[in-house]
Amino acid sequence: MNNPASDGTATRRTLRRKVSRKNYDENAMDELIEKQIGGNLKKKFRTKQDLEKETETEALIALSVGFPIDELLEEEIRAGVVRELGGKEQNDYIVVRNHIVARWRDNVRMWLLKDEIRETVSSDCEHLISAAYDFLLFNGYINFGVSPLFAPYIPDEGTEGSVIVVGAGLAGLAAARQLLSFGFKVLVLEGRSRPGGRVYTHKMGDKDRFAAVELGGSVITGLHANPLGVLARQLSIPLHKVRDNCPLYTSEGAIVDKVADSNVEFGFNKLLDKVTEVREMMDGAAKKISLGEVLETLRVLYGVAKDPEEKKLFDWHLANLEYANAGCLSNLSAAYWDQDDPYEMGGDHCFLAGGNWRLINALAEGLPIMYGKSVDTIKYGDGGVEVISGSQIFQADMILCTVPLGVLKKRSIKFEPELPRRKQAAIDRLGFGLLNKVAMLFPSVFWGEELDTFGCLNESSIDRGEFFLFYAYHTVSGGPALVALVAGEAAQRFELTEPSALLHRVLKKLRGIYGPKGVVVPDPIQTICTRWGSDPLSYGSYSHVRVGSSGVDYDILAESVRNRLFFAGEATTRQHPATMHGAYLSGLREASRILHVANFFRSYPKKPVQRYSGVNIDVLEDLFRRPDIATGKLSFVFNPLTDDPKSTGLVRVCFGNFEDDPTNRLQLYTILSREQANKLQELGENSNGSKLSYLISALGLKLMGANSVLDTGGALISVIANARKGRSRPRVVAG
Repeated sequence: MNNPASDGTATRRTLRRKVSRKNYDENAMDELIEKQIGGNLKKKFRTKQDLEKETETEALIALSVGFPIDELLEEEIRAGVVRELGGKEQNDYIVVRNHIVARWRDNVRMWLLKDEIRETVSSDCEHLISAAYDFLLFNGYINFGVSPLFAPYIPDEGTEGSVIVVGAGLAGLAAARQLLSFGFKVLVLEGRSRPGGRVYTHKMGDKDRFAAVELGGSVITGLHANPLGVLARQLSIPLHKVRDNCPLYTSEGAIVDKVADSNVEFGFNKLLDKVTEVREMMDGAAKKISLGEVLETLRVLYGVAKDPEEKKLFDWHLANLEYANAGCLSNLSAAYWDQDDPYEMGGDHCFLAGGNWRLINALAEGLPIMYGKSVDTIKYGDGGVEVISGSQIFQADMILCTVPLGVLKKRSIKFEPELPRRKQAAIDRLGFGLLNKVAMLFPSVFWGEELDTFGCLNESSIDRGEFFLFYAYHTVSGGPALVALVAGEAAQRFELTEPSALLHRVLKKLRGIYGPKGVVVPDPIQTICTRWGSDPLSYGSYSHVRVGSSGVDYDILAESVRNRLFFAGEATTRQHPATMHGAYLSGLREASRILHVANFFRSYPKKPVQRYSGVNIDVLEDLFRRPDIATGKLSFVFNPLTDDPKSTGLVRVCFGNFEDDPTNRLQLYTILSREQANKLQELGENSNGSKLSYLISALGLKLMGANSVLDTGGALISVIANARKGRSRPRVVAG
């Protein structure tokens, strides 16, 4: 591999390598929106050119929030926002949807009303206005957050049902607020004495001299379209861009040569590119090996960082990678460690002025939260849910569990009945790593006012993650605070080391850096060492894709169980794991799902049903492992003992890349006859969307989740499963 042509300027250090895409910036695009949208709305008469320009701007904003340019989201398709997929109605819907998104993003402090949209969209599109507005509102794309001006639009009393939320972290708080706005009765149970969970701002010092430092989640990673940026705008909280300048020092205090730094970083990034090539060549075998193993093999093969000094620098980049993933490279999956990169939010990384507690407190304000309530048991069934905490019992219609993956791995909470094997297996497969910190409050900013970050190389590879990076909070915390990060294997040893020894080591490192420059490093006024790995309410820091796991496991963790038990948190979002915004978005997602289930229960009151013994989701999945017919995204199973056209069977509709990931969670079912299945097959090579539209519109069939089909079709499933035990049919694969 060739070295870069360097001008001596080190490239910017990032937690994850970026993917180039256009994004909406919560700050930078305000002026553009006001000019393009606000200006046009004030015009009584708009020219065709004005409308085209406005439509293009709104499409850009919608794209940045996650909507495709000329397609519907799978969630929109399932919601039935248009009567027929493709064609003029869908195109008109997309224009209306984009307009609504842009209108709210123009002023996120105000509650956007449907009547305001009617003022700017033709009355001919009334049905599209309702469809788009309702979808965006109930799926958390508009009118979410903490604006004080939302209060008049929040129902005083809950009429939709009752929900217990376990955990008052970002996911739990986001869901609770959203559920209250939907009209639910909500109770939040939190094991700690404070809200926030793994987002924890601690005030160091005393009332006369203090600084707010982040002991948990700290950086808003990417400001473009980030919901936490929306919350900051609603609260008028300034954001401080983490400046690019991050000098690296040797243990003797010498600053690392910028050319050498740039060359090693270039080689490091080229090796990551080679990892991508290798795993494509290895195909499925890459699932069984670690990123660390592949990187080291390639490093030796290509002769990267052969010099001992270069190797220390290379180790620093490995430590930074372990920090980004909260896991040792020996545990990270070579195949899927970066599966979320395409969804990464671009833009600046930012500190929140005054600390993240300002967002947490705003989210928690007014919520019915009971603190000090660690949950021992969660019971769920057709009659509702029951939560046991110590000697207290809480009951509700549904429950949302937002506890960290580490708690689920430890099986600290007993579930009755037990979680499905599929979900428990995903919990066991995914990784949950560790990041620890030493937070220090000093008498002065001895490191220099111009730095937000600086790094230090370690002498040995085994110690590469110990105090490898420092965050300076003096610009946003109110005092001269410095936080040293500990990642990888060093973070695990950190938990077993006395705080006094840790403080001695970190001060030795700081004095080694600044002593040769004649800068005196004073003793800190106060020091705090985190212990996230031994915290019984977290057992770690955040999730990663471990060897043997994949991004699909995040989807499985997000699956609800029997429409009563729901899950949220950073480890339930495949697109944004290990981030604060991912946790928040997962809370909005589950609030929407709970509303959908409540509406279904209300529309179709549940009659007492006795589920057939032995018929569960595992039996259902076994049937579809060998479908009688598979055509695109649709799979069919029938009773092999009869060919009667009127005999009934099951069809499963899979959304997403089901062929690549057969455990994809986006699966819906319905019951149909062989005759109806034949009609669907007659559509031939038509798109999956046309078949789905025909199934719903022409055949009048209603799709349902796994739990619902188990209830309504338990007898049929039992008959097919028993019939298959004595007879098998060849699989038919259609185009």
